[in-house]
Amino acid sequence: QLQLVESGGGLVQPGGSLRLSCVVSGFNLNYYVIAWFRQAPGKEREGVACIMTSGGNTAYGDSVQGRFTISMDNAKNTLYLQMNSLKPEDTAVYYCAAPPPLTVVPGLSPRGYEYWGQGTQVTVSS
Repeated sequence: QLQLVESGGGLVQPGGSLRLSCVVSGFNLNYYVIAWFRQAPGKEREGVACIMTSGGNTAYGDSVQGRFTISMDNAKNTLYLQMNSLKPEDTAVYYCAAPPPLTVVPGLSPRGYEYWGQGTQVTVSS
């Protein structure tokens, strides 16, 4: 069973950068994909980016394409999200998540993701 713990959130000015980390305890390559989601107040949870744990293929939501980069250090069991050119609309709680082992899920839909971290707050404001 996985445990996911996010860190790295905070307050940043528009145009700034942050790097989020997610330590994934219990990780192995039977977990085919790991993803970042976010949820702003009053809005549905939104898929930000996902990465295939074997091969490293990635996918991004339209609103972050070209600004955010997802990566995974399998040796450290750590998932990252590099966020550049941040905008006020990026303000949200950011979660890392994984589906059950040996399970293929639609990459950026929260459906099918079973394991979730506690979230880390990102606030973009001047």
